[in-house]
Amino acid sequence: MGSKNDLSNRINESYSKLSKGQKLLATYITDNYDKAVFLTAAKLGEVVGVSESTVVRFAMHLGYRGYPEFQSALEELVRNKLNSIQRMEVTYGRISQSKILESVLKSDAEKINSTLEKIDQAAFEMAVDTILNAKHIYIIGIRSCAPLASFMAFYFTLMFENVRLIQTSSSSEIFEQMVRIGKEDVIIGISFPRYSMRTLKAMEFANNRSAKVITLTDSVHSPMNLYSSCNLIADSDMASIVDSLVAPLSVINALIVALCMKKQRDVAKTLEMLEGIWDEYQVYENDEINAIDDSIKMRYAKIGDSDFHE
Repeated sequence: MGSKNDLSNRINESYSKLSKGQKLLATYITDNYDKAVFLTAAKLGEVVGVSESTVVRFAMHLGYRGYPEFQSALEELVRNKLNSIQRMEVTYGRISQSKILESVLKSDAEKINSTLEKIDQAAFEMAVDTILNAKHIYIIGIRSCAPLASFMAFYFTLMFENVRLIQTSSSSEIFEQMVRIGKEDVIIGISFPRYSMRTLKAMEFANNRSAKVITLTDSVHSPMNLYSSCNLIADSDMASIVDSLVAPLSVINALIVALCMKKQRDVAKTLEMLEGIWDEYQVYENDEINAIDDSIKMRYAKIGDSDFHE
């Protein structure tokens, strides 16, 4: 991947040999990399005042195969240079409070759309078959990916007997929970930038034990794909204070639905069994609003005057 500021180095080294238009581009990108990262070649040319072909030639002059590869290098530069607070300013700094709701929701909708364009249907089918045929299913997601992992595990547990959500605060705990993983098992690793080394190590361990490895991550270039036999790619947003988990969650929903369709009988049986248990133990009596008769059971004792006196 080159050094942290590979793009900066390339610009500095070639600056003297650049044409006038390319020098304008070099200066703009060095000063405004956080804005340039979001621009197409045409738009970048427009902002700087040069043609689109000048922008493409500039990228190639720096040694990139084309503009997309140059843009990836620019993303890498931004990722390394911006801390969370600056990232928030980049994404939301120029929009008014009233536009934030609209901006964030639109951005999430775009991520689902771009995921839809990019996701590999064959990889999705392969993931479904692998999960269906696995003896044990291990699920790991750390930090901001933990809610995704527990959501997946919650629904998988309704369909499969042997689901293990790996919960962890240390690497040794992970391996203790995976000690019996073997070739008939599968691990699903969920990780988005900034990638978790612990998740990667868990997947390496599973791979060494000949288990199947499925990843849910944001890019074909993600280190999470090192050990996986099946990659599910969903868009996340590195240039934001909050990791957008909307697209990955949509992919998880699709997996759950696909597996449900294949395991309808088992799911129905589990739900019937649970209904029976809930009735018997009145588990949800105090916790859920009964949607049928629309009444809320208030089981709390009314606070009387006596409670306020010594």
